[in-house]
Amino acid sequence: MAGFLDVALSIALEAGERIREAAARGVGFEHKGAIDLVTETDRAVEAFACERLRKEFPDHLIVGEESSGDAPLPRPGAEQLAWYLDPLDGTTNFAHSYPQYAFSLGLARGEQLVAGVVHDPTRRETFAAELGGGARLDDRPISVSATAELGSALVGTGFPYDRREHVDFYLGFVRDFLMTTHGIRRGGSAALDLCAIACGRLDGFWEWKLKPWDTAAGVLIASEAGARVSDFALAPFDLHGTQTLVTNDKIHEEMARIIGARLADHPAPR
Repeated sequence: MAGFLDVALSIALEAGERIREAAARGVGFEHKGAIDLVTETDRAVEAFACERLRKEFPDHLIVGEESSGDAPLPRPGAEQLAWYLDPLDGTTNFAHSYPQYAFSLGLARGEQLVAGVVHDPTRRETFAAELGGGARLDDRPISVSATAELGSALVGTGFPYDRREHVDFYLGFVRDFLMTTHGIRRGGSAALDLCAIACGRLDGFWEWKLKPWDTAAGVLIASEAGARVSDFALAPFDLHGTQTLVTNDKIHEEMARIIGARLADHPAPR
């Protein structure tokens, strides 16, 4: 797996350079949906990363955000190696010159995550992990926070692209956690939020309807740093599922309880 991670790191660092150069030139964008943006940088960085991956690993599946579109994603076979690529996680931030976005690249064998890299081109920080090898920020090992009480916790979240249709549903969870935590942050890049769990900057994170390219690298990095990962009912995390709950483990069940209590009274919209 070290070979996989080395390639992923090399791709991520070059992608970061390309993203920084694009940001310096200025960003144009277009709409994929009512609030879903795409830039030429998304497309160019994905094309670069896919080319490198195909050259290095011609037998591997590549699932990229821009090339996959809205089609249902197939679940790879148990031994299939698949790369999950988000060339620019936080495109809306990038388009508005808000410095919170990242390149994310994760590798899974079937449903098992085995390697992942998230590179923050603004801060020039690189998070990386491989299965069983721990997680690191640049050359420094990292671990989750020691916060033991939800009332002292700083938690993160995000909102899916159907938020305008179901705004009251999603804001209900925000209300509950505003009342029970030290604070909530909404950074706009799930990959960076998951890495913030890994290095103790956040204590917990929940979000609906993330895609595998959003979570593959960050979930592995967080897990290898000691985080607990599940769905909202404490079932094992599903890379292709709709629920992501990641914490430092100490506040995990309490966060799940709060989410579950709201869902009991306000079932998720279809």
